[in-house]
Amino acid sequence: MRDKILEGFLLRQREEGLALSEASDLVDLVPVAGSLRHYVARFRSKGLVQDDSGDIVEANSFAIGIFFPEDYLRAADPFTVLTMLEPLRAWHPNISPRAPFICVGDVAPATPIVELLYRCFEVITYQRVTMDEEKALNRPACAWARRNLHRFPVDRRGLKRQAVDFGIEDVGVPR
Repeated sequence: MRDKILEGFLLRQREEGLALSEASDLVDLVPVAGSLRHYVARFRSKGLVQDDSGDIVEANSFAIGIFFPEDYLRAADPFTVLTMLEPLRAWHPNISPRAPFICVGDVAPATPIVELLYRCFEVITYQRVTMDEEKALNRPACAWARRNLHRFPVDRRGLKRQAVDFGIEDVGVPR
């Protein structure tokens, strides 16, 4: 038996997520194999990674998997819903260096995909940062972040393109 409520929710999430993707220069949302439940969000925003020599450097490509489980309207485990796919050495207190976990804060059941995309973007760009090592997924990144507050946010652009006002008045000329 199909869950029409979940299906309606998922269709709306696809529509709204793809609309944000279309209105953004910084994120592409790609449904996986036509699924309503699986997506890859590719962010082209500045974030940080740890390079092979251990230095913390800027990167501009991040990918996060989004999955809506069957019970998403009733329960949401952020570590099931969101998966850090790449880069493997993303450097952030809210991104685990060993497992593909990204923490965007509490995720309530039925949290919309657009909100998840914004939260992921905020983590990648250091607009959302856990500064408490006891709560951090990456304790060394947390200590590093506290010493480098002057570098944040790493990317100040908005996720969605801003409308441009050219200051042209519409004088009612037929087109």
